[in-house]
Amino acid sequence: MTAFTTDQPAFRFYQGHRPLLISMPHVGTYVPPALAQRLTAEARQVPDTDWHLERLYAFARDMGASILVATHSRYVIDLNRPPDGASLYPGQSVTGLCPVDTFDDTPLYVDGQGPDEAEIAQRRAAVWAPYHACLQAELQRLRAAHGVALLWDAHSIRSVLPRFFEGKLPDLNLGTADGASCDPALAQRLLAIAQAAPGHTAVLNGRFKGGHITRHHGQPAQNIHAVQLEMTQCSYMQEALPFDYLPEVAARIQPTVQQLIEAMLAFAEAA
Repeated sequence: MTAFTTDQPAFRFYQGHRPLLISMPHVGTYVPPALAQRLTAEARQVPDTDWHLERLYAFARDMGASILVATHSRYVIDLNRPPDGASLYPGQSVTGLCPVDTFDDTPLYVDGQGPDEAEIAQRRAAVWAPYHACLQAELQRLRAAHGVALLWDAHSIRSVLPRFFEGKLPDLNLGTADGASCDPALAQRLLAIAQAAPGHTAVLNGRFKGGHITRHHGQPAQNIHAVQLEMTQCSYMQEALPFDYLPEVAARIQPTVQQLIEAMLAFAEAA
């Protein structure tokens, strides 16, 4: 067995004062050195990262939202997968709890040096569990303080990925677990804002319906409403190395993202 250890905390957390938590489970890039040595040269570039979302959502801290940011790469462990690794999209190609391949379906590990069940359990305890404990505790705190808690799970992805979908993905992919994770009126309000984004496309519960975080924590009957936004990276950055942030491109979509967050807060305060 290869033992897993890390010298970095599982997350960075900024506590706000309004009833919204923004989760960023795939922005992390850290891979412990001993693990990085087992990865291919391509994998060490962590290309499947949700790059620059902290910068894109920088306005949210000023608005008073709480923000939870992953530090470790999804190649260490995917924080948006169930702890047992069950598929979120049965019958479709997906990456696992501790992935062994990239989004382009190339191996992550040299010579099959992927993790065994014991190492997966260590990664889960060291990284997955602390992130989810913080997420759960903050949602409970927000609901206790405000009577309602809202969760926004922030993601981004390359706009063309044949492994997962045909053609080009819509730019703004809202997911509410087919309506199970948040109030339907809120979902329709968000969709209307997204569809009005100049020069961009939007869909609700299309190819991406929300991952484990949205599905597990969204409990409208308990006054916890969760929404995932999976947005195309071409809306704000370069989709290939060096994955640069493109301020002029981002400036066209950022007002819409801010309107979406404002709508979440307006719903919470009306509730």
